[in-house]
Amino acid sequence: MPQLLIELFSEEIPARMQGAAARDLERMASERLKAAGLTWDALTTYAGPRRLTLVVEGLPVATPDREEEVKGPRTSAPEQALEGFLRKTGLTKEQLTDRDGVWFAVVASQGVQTTAVVPEMVDQIVRGFPWPKSMRWGSGTLRWVRPLKRIVALFDGAVVPFDIDGIPSSDMTEGHRFMGSGQPFAVRDFADYRARLEQEFVLLDAADRRLRILEAAKAVCAERGLVLVDDDGLLEEVAGLAEWPTPILGDMDPAFLDLPPEVIRLSMKVHQKYFAVRDPARDGLAPNFVVVANVEASDGGRALAGGNSRVLSARLNDARFFWDEDRKVGFDTWLKKLEGVTFHAKLGTLADRVERIAALAREIAPLLGADPDQAERAARLAKADLASGMVGEFPELQGIMGGYYARDLAAPFPLEGGRVGDGGGGTASPVSPQDSAAGSTDDRVNAADRTQAASTPTQPSPLQGEGSALADAIRDHYKPQGPNDTVPTAPLTVAVALADKLDTLVGFFAIDERPTGSKDPFALRRAALGVIRLLIANGCRLKVSSVVRVHSAHFPRRFGESDLSQAGEEVELLLFFADRLKVLLRDQGQRHDLVDAVFALGDDDLVRIVRRVEALGTFLATDDGTNLLAGYKRASNILRAEEKKGPIPTGMVDLNRLVLPQEQALAASVQRARMDVETAVAAEDFAGAMRALAALRAPVDDFFVGVMVNSDVPEERDNRLKLLGQVRDVMGQVADFGLIAG
Repeated sequence: MPQLLIELFSEEIPARMQGAAARDLERMASERLKAAGLTWDALTTYAGPRRLTLVVEGLPVATPDREEEVKGPRTSAPEQALEGFLRKTGLTKEQLTDRDGVWFAVVASQGVQTTAVVPEMVDQIVRGFPWPKSMRWGSGTLRWVRPLKRIVALFDGAVVPFDIDGIPSSDMTEGHRFMGSGQPFAVRDFADYRARLEQEFVLLDAADRRLRILEAAKAVCAERGLVLVDDDGLLEEVAGLAEWPTPILGDMDPAFLDLPPEVIRLSMKVHQKYFAVRDPARDGLAPNFVVVANVEASDGGRALAGGNSRVLSARLNDARFFWDEDRKVGFDTWLKKLEGVTFHAKLGTLADRVERIAALAREIAPLLGADPDQAERAARLAKADLASGMVGEFPELQGIMGGYYARDLAAPFPLEGGRVGDGGGGTASPVSPQDSAAGSTDDRVNAADRTQAASTPTQPSPLQGEGSALADAIRDHYKPQGPNDTVPTAPLTVAVALADKLDTLVGFFAIDERPTGSKDPFALRRAALGVIRLLIANGCRLKVSSVVRVHSAHFPRRFGESDLSQAGEEVELLLFFADRLKVLLRDQGQRHDLVDAVFALGDDDLVRIVRRVEALGTFLATDDGTNLLAGYKRASNILRAEEKKGPIPTGMVDLNRLVLPQEQALAASVQRARMDVETAVAAEDFAGAMRALAALRAPVDDFFVGVMVNSDVPEERDNRLKLLGQVRDVMGQVADFGLIAG
């Protein structure tokens, strides 16, 4: 079947917009083709520095004939309404159908050639494309991310003629801006288009560009005995900057290696789009970098490498200035500056926030095995680097720089792990996103793994060396931020990280600034997920409700607020944690309804909740679990039906009135199960509690087979209802089975 090829050729498209543009093009084209009644075999889009491409395989040459039923006015409506409906459909009154007092019309439409659909589709896509930013140029009305130059439109090898704001469709495109022939060339179909572009030094597919960058970068490093430091985010970005990417290895001044490796890598990545390089022989960063050029230079890239080296030296000299100046200032000065920085208009300054975090860290430290004095000290220093020069220049390094500054400056850089880029520093974000309550970035700056002497300051430093554990707590207290971020395990770090996130959550819930829909400007969902991961990964037995209740006292009451409304905020925050826990457990393969069933018990120990959910999920996956759940629901339905008639009997079962063997066996099983479940739950042996419930499966089944609950003898009926109530109560010690689907 025929193939449709569309190319929208323009000036350079920002790399950060290309991935979303390809997805938007796929979505918009699919919607419009479906609306026209067309089907296809495959639809693929490509995005690059200067072009968006759409190829659709297996399109029919024409849309199918269609019949559509259209609902009209009521038969009792005024004559004018009927006349308008007839004009709209092009039918007569005799051709309408009266159904239940409403006019219906069947409108038939004849199929049209696909070539008649394409021009309107492309016009709608171009004029309605959702670029984050767009521009208008010349005297036209068209808006595009950058000036649109050409449109390729081929169907079954022939040009589909149309014009958009003076830009005609054709079969002509262009190759690489510098390495290509410099002349437009015609293409016949997608295979020819892709091959001709490659001959003109253009790799159409972003995956091909990424692979070329990665393989060539590793190769140029290997020639010098070096290893590339992987950075998927940078690789994605650079693949959108060059149509014919050519990695070149450059040299930098080795003297800059006395800077923290995160500073070096961030200077390379953010300002210059360079990859860092490490020396496996020295297990540290090498005085080199990899720059991805968009040309193959005749001198092998020596001139390009030299020029980029000089630019990098200027950037690193700026970083050295901030590094040296910060070490002359110190924490006391920075903490004083935080008194003048507003965290949120309703939550005070950053200094106020530091006081709250310090108080909370001290309170929860003993529960985590951390020293309260150290926890308070670390929390007081954790936000200080927000006022430093280095974090002002590189906001992504908040926390990381605080960890460096808190150490003895005469000591080697404290780096962890076995490879550069593995987990030394925390994920960080600028002051405005993270600690002025405006969300945060997902960029990661990983610490390098090497030990290297720090440069001695030209003047005595006012910083006093802090302990390694305390410095690590400052460095890592923002963790974990993303789903792939590591979770701290050191008790001191966990205490400060929990205090930081809990203060954020309690504070914003107190001022009624909570997520709505997809909007979460203060990253509260991520904060809650961070609390959950910290508690679960470290087995922290923290009563979240107690912490929330106590910490709420640090926030001013709103006018007219009562204790009841404050309690309501506490409940809402706990439900918020339940929602985040559902997300986490769902990603691990657990069912969200099991979280609801366990949360309904009123437990807020997240570690215990997860253990209950895991045991419950395992139990319900068995035949005993499935059948006992069915029995529970049947018992609950009977009890609910009786409750509608009036109060149902409660209290102890009269064993003397149990006349049938099935009810006698169930009563005995319930008694044993009650004791076994209570013992197991008290010991937090939830698997044991499930085994105790499993023993009820056969007696419950037999009871419903052999016993009529609604006996004609009132005493028997009441006794049997009490027995079913006891079954429900025993199972309710483990979870609210009524909230479980199935």
